[in-house]
Amino acid sequence: MSDHDFRLADDFPGVPLSDWLETVKRDLKGAPYEKKLVTRTYEGLPIQPLYARKDWDAAGDPSGFPGLPPFTRGGTPLGAAATGWDIRQEYTQPTSSEVNAALRKDLAHGTASVLLRLDRAARAGLDPDRPEAADLAGRDGLMLSSADSMASALDGVDLHRVPVALMPGAGFVGAAALLADVWARWEITPDEARGAFNADPLGQLASGGRLPTSEEGALADLGGLAVWTHGKFPGVTSVLVDTAPYHDAGADAVQELALAMATGLAYLKAITAAGLDIDAAAGQIAFSFSVDADFFTGIAKLRAARRVWARLVQASGGGSDAQKMRLHARTSARMMTRRDPWVNILRTTVGAFAAGVAGVDALTVTPFDAAIGISDDFARRIARNVQVILLEESHLGKVIDPAGGGWFLEKRTDELALASWTLFQEIEDRCGLGKALRHGWVAERIGEVHAERLKNLATRRDPITGVSEFPNVDEEPVVRKAPDPASQRADASVSLGRTRERGAVADALEECRACDRSNNGNGFFDAAVRAAVAGAGLGAITAVATDEGEPAVIDPLPVHRFAESYEALRDAAEDFAERTGRRPLAFLANLGKVAQHTGRATWSRNFLEAGGFEVLTNKGFPDADAAAAAAAESGAPLAVICSADPVYADLAAPTAAALKKAGVRRILLAGRPGEFERQWCEAGVDGYIHLGCDVLATLRGLLQDQGVKA
Repeated sequence: MSDHDFRLADDFPGVPLSDWLETVKRDLKGAPYEKKLVTRTYEGLPIQPLYARKDWDAAGDPSGFPGLPPFTRGGTPLGAAATGWDIRQEYTQPTSSEVNAALRKDLAHGTASVLLRLDRAARAGLDPDRPEAADLAGRDGLMLSSADSMASALDGVDLHRVPVALMPGAGFVGAAALLADVWARWEITPDEARGAFNADPLGQLASGGRLPTSEEGALADLGGLAVWTHGKFPGVTSVLVDTAPYHDAGADAVQELALAMATGLAYLKAITAAGLDIDAAAGQIAFSFSVDADFFTGIAKLRAARRVWARLVQASGGGSDAQKMRLHARTSARMMTRRDPWVNILRTTVGAFAAGVAGVDALTVTPFDAAIGISDDFARRIARNVQVILLEESHLGKVIDPAGGGWFLEKRTDELALASWTLFQEIEDRCGLGKALRHGWVAERIGEVHAERLKNLATRRDPITGVSEFPNVDEEPVVRKAPDPASQRADASVSLGRTRERGAVADALEECRACDRSNNGNGFFDAAVRAAVAGAGLGAITAVATDEGEPAVIDPLPVHRFAESYEALRDAAEDFAERTGRRPLAFLANLGKVAQHTGRATWSRNFLEAGGFEVLTNKGFPDADAAAAAAAESGAPLAVICSADPVYADLAAPTAAALKKAGVRRILLAGRPGEFERQWCEAGVDGYIHLGCDVLATLRGLLQDQGVKA
């Protein structure tokens, strides 16, 4: 054995950053460094081509140790190394029986906790049989008619071991009472109960546009629920700050963080006003962030969230333990596609990996078919196994804060934290999030970012694999059975109608109304549970909690998916095919040898197939007449001339003229015209497709030219 110490650095001596910069400047040949090598994110933050020690001064350990303030690196010293993170599966099936069948399978194969998303009626605080719930019941979640429905959904689940988290929207008062009843009837003591009631009225106002009570009344109910939960269920949290409404509307990372902090502060104020001290109040609040396929931003956003929340709680007087954030992440809904949905498995894997690296406490991976309909067993299994592989095969949880100390990620975390704190202060200067939502300021700011993103999606600067890039027009569609809300609502109405005939329900609800809410709400929530035991529905229980004020109403934030505009074109093209028997048609007039045209021909084919065109290609033509004859034989009303620039110089004009003479209605050329624009236009070229052009607008026009209602 050699006594020589092997050091790789000895063979690669360090290079001063100044030397690297000088080399880059020479290679740029006078082009501006900032323009060529520095990019800007949607948050307006710069991304440098190279990061060095100067970008993150580690002196004094500004990120701290894991488990210590400012908690950038996690809330516990060991992170997920001991137990892994909580694999939390979400259930959106409309009936209790469907939910129960799904979660039983999942819990037997790796799922650790249950996330029940209630339907839109419940999230609006309504029972499913109410007239105003007609278009909401059974949509996008579980329809609940009573505690029996929830018990049926959770039948056979070991609630001593399995935490249950709710997504109740404005129906959080009734939902909490129903779940508390289920725990009691299955003899789960308050000390044994594990889960989250997840009251988030401001999030519901942002996404749904309406609360059944005033904003002040909803926050008072939230505060009362927090006091009751703190005193009765030590293993349960009552409040959630969910950024999904803002993320899905198009918010950037800074906006998400700032809006989360503004929400968290509003909830802290409501809980302390109800009687808890700041430490106990902070302990009642959990956070949920959406993570898309922007890997580094996802890691930095979650690390920054912990840091900023710790600072906010500290500034509010909270102690060290209170500054720790309970952090749940979910893979983003906005990045999911209906077309080529199998690619969503890759997207969610990237998002899940980012969340794991960032050190989340719980993670929900969206099934690949979520944008199509209710996920089946296979899709949920793949989503679950993404997490299982990351934990058990990749051992991702065994490394504590792997991003720690990395110059780029530490810098990015710092930039997001500082920028979001500034925006958070601006929101508070506007008298808080509620007012900012009511006055449309939040929608306006998010809309600005979304408009910029739309431009990048339209030009494919932000590509969508399988949709705007490399589409598969011959793919077999993934079909999911559509729910039947009408019949499901009828069944729920019968069930609720029976319970309303019981005098015990009316008596229990009257007892709720008579409760003195000034005693921290404890009497009221205990009475609400008794109403649930008697058979009262979620909406009926929630209704007795409403104050006398006017319901809070705003224009809800829109929900966007990155792929929706391209998918609309594909839908229109397929509708056209069903009516006419053929898809819109395009012919590639490839000129010269394969090596000369294949690059632009492949690019053009992808371009056109993103709009649903059937693209006829070939091995190339030696001259204009041969290309025109083949185009005429194809019957395609659209032709795209494809080749290399030297070939264009000789053949583009005569080919365009020959194609027009052969009856081709519209002719495009792949590339920029430059000095030949006038000549080619006179020869018959109608337009150009190239990197940076507006793909969506071009495709829409081409489809309309062939009679497609795009």
